[in-house]
Amino acid sequence: MKDAFRQSMAWLHTWLGVLVGWLLYFMFITGTAGYLDTEIDRWMRPELPVATVSQTPLKTDAAIRLATAYLSEHAHGARRWSITLPIDRNAPYLEVSWQAPRGALPAQTSGSAYLDPTTGAELPTRNTAGGQTLYQMHWKLHYLPQTASEWIVGIATVAMLIGLVTGIVVHKKIFKDFFTFRYGKGQRSWLDAHNAVSVLTLPFQLMITYSGLVFVMFTLMPLIVAPWYGPGDTGRSAFLDDVFVPLAPAKASNRGATLLPLARIAMDAHRRWSDAPIAALDIQNPFDANARVIVVGDFSAGPMRATDILAYDGISGDLLVERHAWQSGPKAFRDLMLGLHEGQFAPPALRLLYVLSGLLGAAMIATGMVLWVVKRRQRADRGRPVSHAGLRLVERLNVAAIIGLPIAIAAYFWANRLVPVDLKPRASLEVDVLFLAWLIMALHASLRPLGQLWKEQSLVAAGMFCLLPLVNAMTTNRHLGRTIMDGDWVLAGFDLTMLGLGAMFCGVALKLRTR
Repeated sequence: MKDAFRQSMAWLHTWLGVLVGWLLYFMFITGTAGYLDTEIDRWMRPELPVATVSQTPLKTDAAIRLATAYLSEHAHGARRWSITLPIDRNAPYLEVSWQAPRGALPAQTSGSAYLDPTTGAELPTRNTAGGQTLYQMHWKLHYLPQTASEWIVGIATVAMLIGLVTGIVVHKKIFKDFFTFRYGKGQRSWLDAHNAVSVLTLPFQLMITYSGLVFVMFTLMPLIVAPWYGPGDTGRSAFLDDVFVPLAPAKASNRGATLLPLARIAMDAHRRWSDAPIAALDIQNPFDANARVIVVGDFSAGPMRATDILAYDGISGDLLVERHAWQSGPKAFRDLMLGLHEGQFAPPALRLLYVLSGLLGAAMIATGMVLWVVKRRQRADRGRPVSHAGLRLVERLNVAAIIGLPIAIAAYFWANRLVPVDLKPRASLEVDVLFLAWLIMALHASLRPLGQLWKEQSLVAAGMFCLLPLVNAMTTNRHLGRTIMDGDWVLAGFDLTMLGLGAMFCGVALKLRTR
């Protein structure tokens, strides 16, 4: 009975992996990049200087004054301002953004800018999709509508969770097998590798998968909302307003008024929070009688993705609403899951562990997909009945996904350096280059002999990553030698990582020369 149950779980584990493996691999690779999104953003904006963060109230208030002066001059007619303060690794620069009024004239546009925290001058930088867009791909799937992408990602995540549980059931000697690796044994070697990376990161995989489901819980469980609030967008909006109570909302009155100096509001927030850092200010309807100023605390102070928030009247400075990070047990649990998933609170050592765990998770999926092919290829070589068309399709798609996706991401970085800086739609063009490069690798995988695919695409990946620091040196003045001498370890670390990835793919290609 136990063997029959385990065999049924093995069947489920195998076919769930085959059906959603490539999507999960894409989600793991792009999601892991999100743990380094700030560093990738900095490399893709080489014009920015080395970041200097500060959490002292005095410097925070000075930065707010500079940001207010810039917004008053460049975005006086905007309906909303946002000020992000340089307090930690997640927000290393003083950044402002603004939204044009609804139905605004073409001359009234939304925008954003980085400011010098000392002088308030704008720091010129190229328009780029950056690391944040690369991270958002793992759940937005970029080109798809939000609802469709949430359902696709949600279903794939459920399949991942089932796959993890069935994998534990299937491998009855899972921890013993963790210490066993038989090199050069074909199917057995791939199974050993799959077991090793699975067991090593099992707690991380369970956490990241379950917390990923928490992100899309309202999409996957709409019937929980509908009976109480009604179906459709109206019911959903009413539900969200109850769960996430709006902070003193007010429509513009179209009556002009003088905005209270934001530094005075910040001083009051510092007093209430015992000088705890202020992460951002959100100013709604500036220069209107119904102006509102929302003061946001530091989200990265702990693993719970929540913070204290204060809402002020922007004209009188009166405190209207105070929302604490802790509101209820269920919401705190949700906030904890979201915080653990994103890892914004993680110090450098823990962040490195997040990155390694994410990469090993991708390796777990990749070795599982290769294991499926190796197992069925051996059956075919022994003359046993196997669907050769399906086998060849999976073999080629494995190469296009496992090697093709890193090539596409390298092409994304190349585009950042090679697309003209003054080109208007350059941010979206960078992303288009990524998916175009991936498509080219898929076409290559469909046309070339199977025996050459892994080696050829590994060589392409090695070249793309190894040459990227050279392209950087030829197109900017922030080359590896200079960044090391300047102690700019964000840019230097990026270039060194690219060289390391190139060396890894070069080693794979050399290993495959005789296979």
